[in-house]
Amino acid sequence: MEKERTVIERKFVRYVTGADLYDMSQKSFEKLAKNAKATHKVGKMVLVNTVLVDKYLETCCRIVED
Repeated sequence: MEKERTVIERKFVRYVTGADLYDMSQKSFEKLAKNAKATHKVGKMVLVNTVLVDKYLETCCRIVED
Protein backbone atom coordinates (compact mmCIF):
# COMPACT_ATOMS: atom_id res chain seq x y z
CA MET A 1 0.00 0.00 0.00
CA GLU A 2 2.88 2.39 0.72
CA LYS A 3 4.16 2.19 -2.87
CA GLU A 4 0.69 3.08 -4.20
CA ARG A 5 0.55 6.13 -1.96
CA THR A 6 3.79 7.63 -3.30
CA VAL A 7 2.59 7.28 -6.89
CA ILE A 8 -0.70 9.06 -6.13
CA GLU A 9 1.12 12.00 -4.54
CA ARG A 10 3.17 12.68 -7.67
CA LYS A 11 2.06 15.78 -9.55
CA PHE A 12 3.59 14.89 -12.93
CA VAL A 13 3.54 11.39 -14.41
CA ARG A 14 4.25 9.79 -17.77
CA TYR A 15 1.47 8.22 -19.81
CA VAL A 16 2.23 4.65 -18.67
CA THR A 17 2.26 5.56 -14.98
CA GLY A 18 -0.87 7.67 -15.33
CA ALA A 19 -2.74 4.87 -17.07
CA ASP A 20 -1.88 2.55 -14.17
CA LEU A 21 -2.80 5.21 -11.62
CA TYR A 22 -6.22 5.82 -13.15
CA ASP A 23 -6.77 2.15 -14.03
CA MET A 24 -7.30 2.62 -17.77
CA SER A 25 -5.52 1.90 -21.03
CA GLN A 26 -2.64 4.12 -22.03
CA LYS A 27 -4.49 5.42 -25.12
CA SER A 28 -7.54 6.36 -23.03
CA PHE A 29 -5.32 8.16 -20.52
CA GLU A 30 -3.57 10.04 -23.34
CA LYS A 31 -6.95 11.26 -24.64
CA LEU A 32 -8.06 12.20 -21.13
CA ALA A 33 -4.85 14.14 -20.46
CA LYS A 34 -5.09 16.01 -23.77
CA ASN A 35 -8.76 16.88 -23.18
CA ALA A 36 -7.83 18.15 -19.72
CA LYS A 37 -5.01 20.24 -21.26
CA ALA A 38 -2.70 18.62 -18.72
CA THR A 39 0.18 17.58 -21.01
CA HIS A 40 3.63 19.16 -20.88
CA LYS A 41 6.31 18.21 -23.38
CA VAL A 42 9.86 18.11 -22.03
CA GLY A 43 12.19 17.27 -24.89
CA LYS A 44 10.80 14.03 -26.32
CA MET A 45 9.05 13.13 -23.07
CA VAL A 46 5.45 14.02 -22.21
CA LEU A 47 4.48 14.63 -18.60
CA VAL A 48 0.89 14.80 -17.41
CA ASN A 49 -0.21 17.05 -14.56
CA THR A 50 -2.41 14.82 -12.39
CA VAL A 51 -3.87 17.81 -10.53
CA LEU A 52 -5.36 19.12 -13.80
CA VAL A 53 -6.60 15.65 -14.74
CA ASP A 54 -8.36 15.32 -11.36
CA LYS A 55 -9.98 18.76 -11.73
CA TYR A 56 -11.11 17.86 -15.25
CA LEU A 57 -12.66 14.61 -14.06
CA GLU A 58 -14.46 16.38 -11.22
CA THR A 59 -15.86 19.24 -13.30
CA CYS A 60 -16.18 18.18 -16.93
CA CYS A 61 -17.14 14.53 -16.86
CA ARG A 62 -20.59 13.21 -16.17
CA ILE A 63 -21.18 10.52 -13.56
CA VAL A 64 -22.59 7.25 -14.80
CA GLU A 65 -24.69 5.33 -12.29
CA ASP A 66 -25.44 1.63 -12.61
